[in-house]
Amino acid sequence: MDLLTIDDNITLTHDSDFDGWLTAVFVCYEQKCTDRATLVCRHEYIPKFFDTVVDVTTDPAKAERVLTKLTQTLGKDGIRQLMWAYLSELDYIPNVLFGVVKYALTNPTKNILKDHAHPDVMALHQTVKSVGRERHRMKAFVRFEHTTDGVYFAKINPDFNVLPLITNHFKARYQDQDFAIYDIKRGYGILSRQGDTDVQMIVGIDDVLADSHSVWSDDEARYQRFWQGYFANATIKERINPKLHKQYLPVRYWRYLSEKQVRGDEEFLQKKR
Repeated sequence: MDLLTIDDNITLTHDSDFDGWLTAVFVCYEQKCTDRATLVCRHEYIPKFFDTVVDVTTDPAKAERVLTKLTQTLGKDGIRQLMWAYLSELDYIPNVLFGVVKYALTNPTKNILKDHAHPDVMALHQTVKSVGRERHRMKAFVRFEHTTDGVYFAKINPDFNVLPLITNHFKARYQDQDFAIYDIKRGYGILSRQGDTDVQMIVGIDDVLADSHSVWSDDEARYQRFWQGYFANATIKERINPKLHKQYLPVRYWRYLSEKQVRGDEEFLQKKR
């Protein structure tokens, strides 16, 4: 469809990955419709009457051209911020980032990322901060379970799609063992094996997650009791502050933390050490 022949506002739907968004940006500039275009992830689009919709097919070559141009304009840190914000998966983010891109390309000699008065730039910084906070928490709150095949397995359910941002951290930290981290909200994960440079993508293991106890190794329950016992006995009851505790360890993470699965009256916790 030739967008130059359309006078109305245009909605461009694109694939949910970053390359899909970059391709949509390329099409907007190629068709000279940046002032009347709205970018929306395909799965987020809600049909409307009298809406002119163009579905954009991801093109790696076009995406690469846009990425190269933006790297020259915004620098590597600017690209990092765009990618982190995009991983938030917020429905308005594709259009916010498009606003940042238009502002940057219109002012190529200006460091637009320091212009906090611009609404799209401010929204970008706020989103990056939120994604960074979730990334930090995931690095701290991941709990691995030892499975029958020797792989240390962890379930996560982050607000944002931060698994790509924590993979290198765990890859560097656990070089001497096989481990997997699975995002149950998004239905994918990564598997890292000793000696492998790259990680493998894993999908479709929801049936296993329904009863993760069934794949525990013989020692896993004992490991968890040790950890729960340490957690319970290291607590100073007189200094318990539930409000502060929930501030630093939000309740939404508790179901994936082994130390939070103990009631406190289990027999093994009563034994003197």
